[in-house]
Amino acid sequence: MAAKRVILELGSGNDLHGGDYTKAALRAVQDALHHSSLSMLRSLEIDPETMQVEVTIGVQQPDRVDAEAVRRSLPHGVVTVKVVKGGLDVPDEDRGDHAVIAAAAVAVRLELP
Repeated sequence: MAAKRVILELGSGNDLHGGDYTKAALRAVQDALHHSSLSMLRSLEIDPETMQVEVTIGVQQPDRVDAEAVRRSLPHGVVTVKVVKGGLDVPDEDRGDHAVIAAAAVAVRLELP
């Protein structure tokens, strides 16, 4: 049987100075995680390590995100990370800097009867 998506949480994160896309991505994932509770897993006696966790990160420069660091930041499950073009860069011409805004979608799939 195919796993069914049971949770979808969204988050946003930023790095206001320095243009660190991984830092913004990690903050976006943490924002998404802090919007959800896995009490359903405890109630149904499901081992959290069996979850399939699919993370999608949107930033303007996807190649500058350390997807492995993002994957390691998730506490449970079999985690996959995909980084796509999205998010927002906000330039600060006066300082020659830019803020990075990342968007994250964290989906959890479970094998259910």
